[in-house]
Amino acid sequence: MLAKISSGATVGLNATLVDVEVDIADGLPSFTIVGLPDKAVEESKDRVRSAIKNSGADFPTTRITVNLAPADLPKMGPAYDLPIAVGILIASGQINPDVGKSLFFGELSLDGSLRHTNGVLPMAYLTKQKEYVRIFIPKINESEASVVSGIKVFAVDSLLELVRFLSGTVEIPESEHISLKSLLKTADAEFDFCEIVGQETAKRAMEITAAGSHNIFLRGTPGSGKTMISRALPGILPTLTEDEALEVTKIYSITGNLPSGQSIITTRPFRSPHHTTSRIGLIGGGSNPTPGEVSLAHRGVLFLDEFPEFPRSVLEALRQPMEDGVVTISRARGTVTYPAQFLLVSASNPCPCGYFGDPKKPCKCLPGMVSRYQKRVSGPIMDRIDIHVDVPSVETQKLVEKDEKGNRETSHEIQKRVQKARDIQIKRFEGSKVKSNSEMSTKAVKEFCNLSNDCRTMMLSATSSMSLSARSYFKVIKIARTIADLEGAKEISVTHLAEALQYRPKESEF
Repeated sequence: MLAKISSGATVGLNATLVDVEVDIADGLPSFTIVGLPDKAVEESKDRVRSAIKNSGADFPTTRITVNLAPADLPKMGPAYDLPIAVGILIASGQINPDVGKSLFFGELSLDGSLRHTNGVLPMAYLTKQKEYVRIFIPKINESEASVVSGIKVFAVDSLLELVRFLSGTVEIPESEHISLKSLLKTADAEFDFCEIVGQETAKRAMEITAAGSHNIFLRGTPGSGKTMISRALPGILPTLTEDEALEVTKIYSITGNLPSGQSIITTRPFRSPHHTTSRIGLIGGGSNPTPGEVSLAHRGVLFLDEFPEFPRSVLEALRQPMEDGVVTISRARGTVTYPAQFLLVSASNPCPCGYFGDPKKPCKCLPGMVSRYQKRVSGPIMDRIDIHVDVPSVETQKLVEKDEKGNRETSHEIQKRVQKARDIQIKRFEGSKVKSNSEMSTKAVKEFCNLSNDCRTMMLSATSSMSLSARSYFKVIKIARTIADLEGAKEISVTHLAEALQYRPKESEF
């Protein structure tokens, strides 16, 4: 007898339909899975056999053939356990349910219980896209699938419970839909901006960075507060929109990084890989391509501390995702594309000893050492960073004076301004894929950033005196647009441009 069950496979961030065909025929006992299964899928034979027996059902002692179609699509992971088990029970005549327009997805334990399975959110969207009625998933993944409206989600504890439901002997309540808007919030940062002494320029630059999602480079002596300021950034970032939250959650779902029992990623990600991270670890890849840190930081922050200590080949790999906002990984088996629209925060010492240019401590490095250290980061990478800030050491007087942080702005107060500026941008770019000023194309800059004659004259002079490249020219205008948004101004003024130019070094300094 032949049974056909619907399931799915993840390809990149999206899911595609997989038909699980189970045929039970006369012959010597055997269990074969075909359709390009990997090792995890092959091992499902033993998991399914034990799960069926331990659920009180009979495992057929005949010839069992399972085909995962389409046959040319590689099948990976243990998520086919549940559809294979249900297919065997139907094909052997032990149950006879109507499984049309139903999708099954989940990993089985040997006792028949269902385990946490990666990639449930893309499967829920696949169910809706293919106009299926319902999806059966592990109970522990219930909240993850419940954010998708328009489908019936049935969260199951075990194979036995599912069999009884399909047989009509027990009822499984349909999961309630979860509203996304009520879950989204601002991240809890390690530090509050009111705790940071001095560094007003750096804090202002961080506010602009958060408002327009501009990349930023911090250079300063050891202990000046570069890392502290960077780790305080999540506390002033705007909240995720519903579309952004779903984009990020898809990535975390397929990689298994979504916390157990959590519906979605509720705050903007903050990723801080060590400088020994490999190129594949940062960008993504592998024989079976998986997202890297740049994709895990999508719509959030990628913090690279000790920036020059990263291998040059790793940093050079950042060029394309910084410019395009996506990472395309090509392998013999196919090509996958992952989103990588991240905010890069990089921090560096000015030299190997860290005190080049410091007025208090003399630098112990030879001139050649300083030059080689600063050239570890190439000019094209530095040119792709919007804001460059020097972070000097804090004055001793400010450190020892009585704490008056009540007079300094808190992260919450700054976040309100940032959120208003981002709301302006969301309204401005409504109907397009652009979410912030930093993502504007050249065409969009010309459309949304009108410059007065005085502003044009200033930019002409600055381009000549600072030797700005075409990319730097437009980045300055984007930063000025963000500064204007923070003030609620409709047009960019000379003052906004003047501040934006302060954050751009001369091209000769790269």
